[in-house]
Order: sequence, then C-alpha cells, then structure tokens
Amino acid sequence: IHSDPVSVWPFQRPLRSRYTLLSAPLNVTIRELEVNSAVVTWEILEGDPVIGFAITQQKKDVRMLRFIQEVNTTTRSCALWDLDEDTEYIVHVQSISMGGSSPPSQPVLFRTPKESEKMASKSPDEVTMEEVGDAAQLRAGELIIIVVVLVMWAGVIALFCRQYDIIKDNEPNNNKDKAKNSSECSTPEHPQGGLLRSNV
Repeated sequence: IHSDPVSVWPFQRPLRSRYTLLSAPLNVTIRELEVNSAVVTWEILEGDPVIGFAITQQKKDVRMLRFIQEVNTTTRSCALWDLDEDTEYIVHVQSISMGGSSPPSQPVLFRTPKESEKMASKSPDEVTMEEVGDAAQLRAGELIIIVVVLVMWAGVIALFCRQYDIIKDNEPNNNKDKAKNSSECSTPEHPQGGLLRSNV
C-alpha cells in the first residue's frame, strides 16, 4: 500500500510545530555603538519556551560569518566585539528552544563609526552627565569642608571672647588684691639715718 505523502503531512505538521517552531525575535536593535563594539538587543513573544539565542554577524558584501550561540540563559542582549571601524555589518538573531531554533529575525544593518569621528563627537568642551555628577559631588565635598572650617573658627572665636571677658572681669579684683597685699606688707618710709640721729 502506497501512502500519499500529502495525506500524511497534516498529521506531521502539528507535531513538528509543537517542538521546533518558535517566533523570530522582535525589535532587534543596536545600542552602545562604538568603533570596535556594539550591543544587540531583542524581544521575544511571551510564552515561547526560549532557552537561549543565536546571533549571526556578517560584514556587508563579505561571505564570512561570525556565529554566536548561548543556551541556558534568559538574557535578551549580546555584546558584539572586535568589530572593524567604519564598516557595515548585518545581524540576525534567532531564539533557541529544546526542540530547535526559530527563524532568523529581520536583518539589522549598522555601521561602526570611524575613530576620528568618535573622538570629534566628544569635544573637549562637551560635558557628560557623569562628569556633571562628579563635579557636583566635588563641589558638595568642598562646601562641607568650608562649612566645617567656618564652624570651627566661629567656635574658636567664641571661646576666645568668653575667656577674654572672664579675664577682663577678674582684672580689677586682682588689682585691688595686689594693692591691699602691698599695703599690708609695706613699712613707713623714714629718711635714711633718721632713727640713728634720734638715738644719738
């Protein structure tokens, strides 16, 4: 008995789709584009039993490919490294499940910048948000030090004024005590030789 392959196909298709067919990754995007590196990100449909990803990276108009595959991960991004400057690349992303891989995503074309362009894009006058944050932290630290020094000086001046007032208040009393002590200890002054003359 010869079976018609067309009649068998409807029974095989659900079994195949159950284990191997995944949706292709969506919203594939290139971020953090540098001269020699980039980061590719993507999304997957909710409910897809994805256990990893595979990325195909190719220079435009060049047959040589780089294939990056990682399993047992839920990450939705991957770093692309060792890229050539001022070069166009094409990237596809596939999801991986226990039963196989999804179709490749829509191709994403990007171009790495030139080293000179990257350096020129960040001029010396350009201030990044990180540099602004660092400068603000530095100013805050300087302000705290200035406030602490001023408070210490104010404390020293206040202490000096207090001690000065105490010394000033005690000064007339000390003069009176000194005058009193000197009057008690002193003897009447007599002309020199006066007593001797009276005894003669």
